[in-house]
Amino acid sequence: MALAHPILFCLPRLSPKQIMVPAKLESQPPSLRSTCRFLGAVSSTTTQFSISHHPKDERPSVNYQPSIWSYDFLQSLNNDRADIIYKERAAKLEEELRCGMNDENADPLNLLQLIDDIQRLGLEHRFEMDINRALAKFVSGVATENTIGLHAVALRFRLLRQYGYDISQDVFKGFMDGKGNFKECLCEDVKAMLSLYEASLLRFEGEDVMDEALVFTRMHLKGISEEEKDLTQQVTRALDLPLHRKLLRLETRRYIEDYGERDNAKLNLLELAKVDFNMVQSTLQEDLKEMSRWWMDMGMASKLNFARDRLTECFFWTVGVVSQPQFRHCRKSFTDAVQRWDLGAVENLPDYMELCFLALYNSINEMAYETLRDQGQNILPYLRKAWADLCKAFLKEANWAHSKHIPTFQEYLENAWLPVSGHLCLVHTYFLQRANITIEALHSLEHYHDVIRWPSIIFRLCNDLGTAKDELERGKSVNAIICYMNETGCSEAMARQHISDLIEDYWQKLNKCYVDGSPFSKHYIETAINLARISQCIYQHGDAHGSPDNLFKNQARLLIVEPISINENVIS
Repeated sequence: MALAHPILFCLPRLSPKQIMVPAKLESQPPSLRSTCRFLGAVSSTTTQFSISHHPKDERPSVNYQPSIWSYDFLQSLNNDRADIIYKERAAKLEEELRCGMNDENADPLNLLQLIDDIQRLGLEHRFEMDINRALAKFVSGVATENTIGLHAVALRFRLLRQYGYDISQDVFKGFMDGKGNFKECLCEDVKAMLSLYEASLLRFEGEDVMDEALVFTRMHLKGISEEEKDLTQQVTRALDLPLHRKLLRLETRRYIEDYGERDNAKLNLLELAKVDFNMVQSTLQEDLKEMSRWWMDMGMASKLNFARDRLTECFFWTVGVVSQPQFRHCRKSFTDAVQRWDLGAVENLPDYMELCFLALYNSINEMAYETLRDQGQNILPYLRKAWADLCKAFLKEANWAHSKHIPTFQEYLENAWLPVSGHLCLVHTYFLQRANITIEALHSLEHYHDVIRWPSIIFRLCNDLGTAKDELERGKSVNAIICYMNETGCSEAMARQHISDLIEDYWQKLNKCYVDGSPFSKHYIETAINLARISQCIYQHGDAHGSPDNLFKNQARLLIVEPISINENVIS
């Protein structure tokens, strides 16, 4: 498909009869012809491939379970427009807390704890500048008093790393003995041990002190006494999934409940957290209702009956990846893209897939047109490349399946991080966040910078651990577990452990992206890390996307459906 000018490619919305197919393809089998139509929309180059086709152009159903969220239920969601009702009250509480944050006489440890609470209560988007200003004092050495204990040092380390400061692991050497081991007396302070454990999860590759910190804290925290009832639950949750890898909005909901039980809780901070959570949830509900109406009007779920109907699950992904409330436009567009991606029918597109093709084609072109109009930047080549790379990776998997070939583990991984679609999500998200587009960033997107590559690999490996059993039953013959078992002759349990270890390794690589000086903003880096986080959340206990269970339903209920109870007296 030739491009006379970028704007011409972006403008039209096509109907089935308007799709132009080169004459030399019209004589080809329908499945091949439609596949080339699809690739023509996402790549300006001619891609040669061979693909098997069946005399009967029907795609067999794989019997995915139906959606657990009805249209009527989604349309009934109602948070009484909390985003409007509480707006003035939230602004007043925000100013009260800002004064405390900017107090020059504030105790440094209390300030660190306040920053941590603000972040975990989901309020970072309200205090971003204040947090950066406060943390700069710890980097410059202005705020050092009362921050020499293990809890304070670990908390400072974790927060500075999260905000992109390259703080050295050497700050912990004062807590180690002459043999390079952490002192056993530290085990008596469970709060400090928990802080050190959480800090160790932001370690980089090759940091031996932080590796030792993880082993030391994990071993001792597993043996915590039941008498430490105030911390036992926190420790159990942290060992199950550490803070750095938790889904932020879900952690916010839980932390609000925990914070309200603390004796030293700041009441205005607690109130703002509740109000803000309900305000954000109200916005999410309106977005989901709008998405639901759009999805119903499109009719794709009913017309493409072989595909999974997972609108709410896709929306859950977008909330996990793009969690900041200010990126509402990005969430809506991203849900659109992810839902269409979830149709997963790019391997062998027969004629009845024109609807899927058109939905994708129009969505990409609208996005490219808006960016060209608003920023004067033609992003279409980057979107085409991302989709073309996805198609090529899908086709390679299809060829493996057709020939019953089991690749080496490395060969599998080099291809497999693409068809899981992480790169596709992150390339689109970069443009949807409407940041200033730079040439350096575009080059990094085109070559899949580590910020894109590492979370995509984590996504792939988590997906394989969670979906292997169901996918094998559906006839998929290749995944990370099978490839590693075939190559090494090990058991399934050993293969799973190896993959879990690899996930740990890639998290260390991903952590380095905080401080490596990439051309991307902190918001975008956090978005990429969120992709890894939600992958762990979705696949931790199986496949909550393909086969949503009660655990996932409860998570979605807490995040999107049920507001937090607020004393109506707070409304002024």
